[in-house]
Amino acid sequence: MTLPGVARLELPILQELVATGGVDDVRFMYGRLVAYFPQLQGEAGQALTNGNARAWRRQVQRAGWTLAQKRQVERRRGVWRITTQGRKRVEIEEPSFSLSDDQTFNAQNLSELSHTDVQGMLVDIGRALGYFAEKEFAYYDVVWRTGESSPRLSHIFEVQRKGNVDAALAKLKRAYEAQRSKPFLIVASERDTNRANEQLSLARTGAFHEIGQVTTIISFGQLAKLHRALNSVGGLLSHFID
Repeated sequence: MTLPGVARLELPILQELVATGGVDDVRFMYGRLVAYFPQLQGEAGQALTNGNARAWRRQVQRAGWTLAQKRQVERRRGVWRITTQGRKRVEIEEPSFSLSDDQTFNAQNLSELSHTDVQGMLVDIGRALGYFAEKEFAYYDVVWRTGESSPRLSHIFEVQRKGNVDAALAKLKRAYEAQRSKPFLIVASERDTNRANEQLSLARTGAFHEIGQVTTIISFGQLAKLHRALNSVGGLLSHFID
């Protein structure tokens, strides 16, 4: 089981502190933080809910240390207190279902997201929406299926943090042609967005114009907003999905 990265733990910690009046003993936060990450739900993450898993405690402590360095949290003998800067961050990054404006996200936080972090968010979102989601399947970064036994890959995701965007588009094209899977390109930079749009040009000049109408390009910021929004309603959302 892959634990969430430190960068992905920071905002949930701040949100929990706000919810408890600004201060809490970290011992009580270990279990509550599990609820923010769908991949830790059920039997796979049951051992974490009592706070006895060393790896989980260490990861939470690392995130707390990072927040303290940013002066968003004060820590003293196991008691964590949110600062004014921490409250401002929560206000700025409060989950929203509007994906059009990703400028409210802290640029430093987005730059810290690794390829694995983004894959983890895609898996979380897929599971929250009722799909069987997994990363590093065959040639692809992340795939969604309607069920574990389903042979068809309904959604294909390629994460473009570094490297050649054309190689990512080639994988998406192959998936679409094989099973009419819905292709998604997740990009970190405006340069990659522009390059992808050129290659997907519908004027039949781009190398991948055949999938131009069906491919969705999403920025890291937009994906992070969707992930946080779904995390905030994850418990309720599960009741609406069979």
